[in-house]
Amino acid sequence: MKEVDFAKGPVWKCIVAQAIPLTIAQFVQLLYNVVDRIYLGHMGEGHSLALTGVGLTFPVITMIVAFSVLFGAGGVPLFSIERGRGNTDGSARIMGVSFTLLIMSAVTLMLVGYIFRRPVLFALGASEDSYVYASRYLVVYLAGTLFAMTTTGMNGYISAQGFPGTAMCTTIIGAVINIVLDPLFIFVLGMGIQGAALATIISQFVSAVWILRFLTGRRSLIRLSPGNLVFDAGVASNIFRLGLSNFIMQGTNCVVQIVCNKTLQSYGGDLYVGIMTVANSVREIFMLPVSGIIGGAQPVISFNYGAKSYKRVKDGINFNTVLGTVYTALAWLLVIAIPAFWFRLFSDDPAMAASGAPALKIYFFGFVFMAFQFAGQTSFQALGDAKHAIFFSLLRKVFIVVPLTLILPCMGLSVRGVFLAEPISNVIGGIACYTTMRLTVYKKLNESMK
Repeated sequence: MKEVDFAKGPVWKCIVAQAIPLTIAQFVQLLYNVVDRIYLGHMGEGHSLALTGVGLTFPVITMIVAFSVLFGAGGVPLFSIERGRGNTDGSARIMGVSFTLLIMSAVTLMLVGYIFRRPVLFALGASEDSYVYASRYLVVYLAGTLFAMTTTGMNGYISAQGFPGTAMCTTIIGAVINIVLDPLFIFVLGMGIQGAALATIISQFVSAVWILRFLTGRRSLIRLSPGNLVFDAGVASNIFRLGLSNFIMQGTNCVVQIVCNKTLQSYGGDLYVGIMTVANSVREIFMLPVSGIIGGAQPVISFNYGAKSYKRVKDGINFNTVLGTVYTALAWLLVIAIPAFWFRLFSDDPAMAASGAPALKIYFFGFVFMAFQFAGQTSFQALGDAKHAIFFSLLRKVFIVVPLTLILPCMGLSVRGVFLAEPISNVIGGIACYTTMRLTVYKKLNESMK
């Protein structure tokens, strides 16, 4: 597949050339989990508890993703900046150390997950009934931790070299395998929720092999080689510093999921934990194009920043913002128009649809402001501004969502308060992040252009 040259042509074309295959890849990646939930939601007797059980594992899976982006997404901007400067050896070193950090953390997380599985799941809001399903899923899923982290953490190094089509194939291959194996394992072989987890880790294994074959092969502009896998504290520190904002974003998602599950269990029981599982699934679906835009824009912005093409950097940020805003506004309207449809997609339980539709409309209110949050966040990270990226990661989730999730239900809003916390944080966090980005990043770029 043809390489995209970030230094040539209109910036918006470079971003779109990256974003389209990445959006497709993001959509296919989502199928790993969403297809599982759809099948489990229609599994027959006990399906609501199966869906709730999978929802209880979300914080654990989110934490695995958090470490993946800490060492993966933390290295990609640095890799892109060095590539823009023409420093091939430096780029290769960053990629190698990033992979080493992913391996180390994957082994550690898998062992910790197995040892503390039961107390962790009950701390996340499991009941005796839902724990059975959550534990069965997690026991199998944890075995594929290394595959999941390699897929999530290293695929960005393919698109950062200008091969978004190849990166797209990573997830398409895995998802097709997952879609085929899910019904086979769940229904034909009667493995139920464990079959869903097994299908997922097999598909992730294949995706991980695909990534490593490309990065170590001839087509890769900068190859992953054994000599660059040696741990380097200085490089690791820089990766950690920049990746910390992504880690906090994912890690705080984990904290929010824990608080939401515990609060919903107290005020609404297993039914509302299941409803939040569906709400998060719908949100993941509509976040896909946003993630694709971000993934397409970040290496383009970083490369041109490293090459000192500051006007192209500003053009990239502006296009990122406009496209994201238009899309999230349309997505917001679509969810509000047909909320019950999304619950029927994930479950045939009428009680879940009846209670979940109004909750989903509340949860998605203000979704358009997420475009401003991510436009600002991506700009900070692409330019290596770890301080602001970390702060705004913490602001929206830790300082707004978590307190509101605990306070609003106590003010007579009950479960409605849990779902209301998200849109409030979208509005406040999005405006604050984007305004700060315009006042700081643009000032720095304008001064550099003089």
